Amino acid sequence: MNRRALPALALICAVGLAATACSDPTAADSDSGTERTAVDPTARLDGVKLTMWTAQNTVNAPKQVIDAFEKATGAKVETQAIPDLYEQNVPTKLASGDRPDLMFWQPSISTLPFIQPKQNLLTLDGEPWEARLGDTEKSLGMIDGKRYAAIVTSPAMLGVYYNKDVFKRAGLSEKDFPKSYDELLALGHKVVDSTDAAGFYEAGGDKWPLQWQMQVQLTDLDKQWWDGLNKNQEKWTDPVVVGAIKKYKEKLLDAGLAQKNYRTGTFTGQADALWKGEAGMVLNVTSFQSQLQAKYSSAEIDKKIGWFPIANSSATGMYSPDQTNGVVAFRTGDDKRQNAARQFLAFWLGPDYADYIKTMKIPSVQPSVPTPDGLPQTSKAQVTALPTAIGVFQAKAIVAPDTHLYLADMIFGKKSPQQVAQAIQDQFAQVAKAQGAPGF
Repeated sequence: MNRRALPALALICAVGLAATACSDPTAADSDSGTERTAVDPTARLDGVKLTMWTAQNTVNAPKQVIDAFEKATGAKVETQAIPDLYEQNVPTKLASGDRPDLMFWQPSISTLPFIQPKQNLLTLDGEPWEARLGDTEKSLGMIDGKRYAAIVTSPAMLGVYYNKDVFKRAGLSEKDFPKSYDELLALGHKVVDSTDAAGFYEAGGDKWPLQWQMQVQLTDLDKQWWDGLNKNQEKWTDPVVVGAIKKYKEKLLDAGLAQKNYRTGTFTGQADALWKGEAGMVLNVTSFQSQLQAKYSSAEIDKKIGWFPIANSSATGMYSPDQTNGVVAFRTGDDKRQNAARQFLAFWLGPDYADYIKTMKIPSVQPSVPTPDGLPQTSKAQVTALPTAIGVFQAKAIVAPDTHLYLADMIFGKKSPQQVAQAIQDQFAQVAKAQGAPGF
């Protein structure tokens, strides 16, 4: 799943949406209104029709729950796929006055604000499913202490996928798994020195996976630093960030640890190369595993591919929210539909949830609902790593800059590491200022 900041056009649309909401006398705070009643997940809703927006590549993601909900309640739920780029076109449609009842949306502090939750969304605090979420999932979907998104899938996990045959040829085993980023690079050297495989496969052609090598190196930054960044007291041009970019360039790319065509490598090529043993490791998120699961059985994956977590100075995983994790419900002014939308979420994360994750073959967001049997060991390892995982910057910064675009400029010789950091800072400050963030 692509993880980028909103493009400039989306920013303009989102700011326009904010202005529209603020100038509309009917755009009341979503906290206003009468007290909500308890939700019966299976109450009859004959004659009620809901619309749900999805991205083009996730239009089938809610199919199981929609079918079950319609059968249980008599309601109708119509999915509408928004053309790509989803993150750009959704704010455009909202700014025009169009509203769904429900929508997939990334539940992070860097992306949730772009749909103006206070003006546009139902608050979901105290819904029956909220207390059932795991600790990491509970932290998502919140803005200023209020819940605006139901968490229906676990955030993607960032870690290292490795080819077991390549590691065996290099004389590596689980005892050699790294406990720091420097040890990860050393592992890459062992693969290159001992086999005919590349240490890592980097996807410069698709750009977005370029961000992960930098992200891992920022995991020692504490909450105080991120809070300072969000108040314009810290900068992306700080030495720790520039140093991470420089290390990626000099110690991995320039050191020959990536495949020769890393500038034009692709996401699909990454999976093929790892599967064939042409690369020893891939640093990527769960969508990489989804790609493997679409082509191979769990048994085949277990035989060939492994996974381990990594951070800058520990063997800790990282989590990365995406738009399939969160579902928001809009304030449409129609109480019957709004209550039906709440009921849909209560059904999804209530009586239907075990069937939903079994159908989707995904981990559970609720500790009380077991993750389905039959998942690859790589998936199970990620489930184990999630409770202690560290959020990527999309989960910590109020704006998620297009780091991958600037890193792509670097690998093509158009920017130095310092210039990459400056470009990231410039975009971050521009968007934060447009959002009206304090300090900018």
